[in-house]
Amino acid sequence: MALTLVEAAKLHSGNIFRSAIIEIYAQSSGILRVLPFLSIKGNSYKYNQEHELPGVGFRGVNEAYPESTGILNPHTEGLVISGGDIDVDKFIVSTMGSDQRSVQEAMKIKALSLAWERTFIKGDSYVEPREFDGLQKRITGRQLMDAGNSSGGDPLSLFDLDNLIALVSDPTHILLEKRMALRMTQAARNKDVSGLIGFEKDEFGRQVVTYNGIPMVPIGTDNENEDIIGFKEPAPGGGPAQCTSIYVVSMSDAGVCGLENENIQATDLGELQEKPAYRTRIEWYSGFGIFNGKAAARLRGIKNVPVIA
Repeated sequence: MALTLVEAAKLHSGNIFRSAIIEIYAQSSGILRVLPFLSIKGNSYKYNQEHELPGVGFRGVNEAYPESTGILNPHTEGLVISGGDIDVDKFIVSTMGSDQRSVQEAMKIKALSLAWERTFIKGDSYVEPREFDGLQKRITGRQLMDAGNSSGGDPLSLFDLDNLIALVSDPTHILLEKRMALRMTQAARNKDVSGLIGFEKDEFGRQVVTYNGIPMVPIGTDNENEDIIGFKEPAPGGGPAQCTSIYVVSMSDAGVCGLENENIQATDLGELQEKPAYRTRIEWYSGFGIFNGKAAARLRGIKNVPVIA
């Protein structure tokens, strides 16, 4: 059974250090907070992605059903290695206290979670072989929609968003640029635009905006303070690269699901021999798969202007 990192942290409540590491990962990334992870054996996971359902029909007495089978596309997802070492000088620990290690560890974990989030959206194994392919590269064909064909992009139409949601089987989350999420909040104050925008709280008490009951996950900057989605994508109709995309996904063990060999590992390596410092190593063997061809869809070519109906 696939579990989110928040749920996984509860299973490791006896190991306070490891549980805290997992929870910081989840708190630092909106995607890692809601994405379920399936624990697998080995360094890859082979599965069949549902592409087309088998045909069914009706028959008369003494007649046979026409033979029909579904189409399954075989896939193999490999795990990638992410992590980092945190070295804290003995002088800092001796003069400022041992909690300085925890401060540095929390900063490293936040950076790693934001780097993972960027890869989940924008990852390209052709450009960087050490990472996995993200949603932008994977979503093609009928699951890819254009907001229009104007030079420089088009406004987000809620009708287009409704159509995007309709492309996804059992949609659970809407992923969008942080400033685009503010545009949706702005639309909530305009009674002529939307009555379907609501608000709720997440596991950490933070406000979550919903559209038609589907939670939105705002995507901000990565570990290098660069916009992950941003308004920097080219428009389908050409012109300046000033557009963004919205993704609708079904996050479940039968849809978009994370993969890991085991939970995030945090190892205290103690004092180093080569220098007077204490080292902690954070490492995670992870990836994700899309187990259903209709588990994700993307709407591109949206410019940063008020939402329209």
